[in-house]
Amino acid sequence: MEFPEDLRYSREHEWAKSDNGRVRVGITDFAQDALGDVVYVDLPEPGTQVSAGQPFGEVESTKSVSDVYAPVSGTIVERNGALEEKPELVNEQPYGDGWLVAIDPSDVAELDQLLDRSGYQEHISGS
Repeated sequence: MEFPEDLRYSREHEWAKSDNGRVRVGITDFAQDALGDVVYVDLPEPGTQVSAGQPFGEVESTKSVSDVYAPVSGTIVERNGALEEKPELVNEQPYGDGWLVAIDPSDVAELDQLLDRSGYQEHISGS
């Protein structure tokens, strides 16, 4: 499994990457593997307010439906429209074309409260 060094990770299995003042969000390789084949992704419209640690969307697989949690608080400024036609991108490229949303964070320091790569690996090995 892959866990890029330049990302931050939530205990709920989302990744976050600071990108020109915005935070790009997706689910981790661990999460997509546990879910199985993703068949549908439900994401909020741009302009939606989200709160760190709260659900903002769902990922539906052949096995289950799972909430997706905001790693930081702020406003959704973009959602990945490609997932409407190809939700399997979440499985194929969880850290690339399978990203979910971009958030304009209300407090970028919230990223520092997330796990780094080694902290996340430790978290999943204990779960």
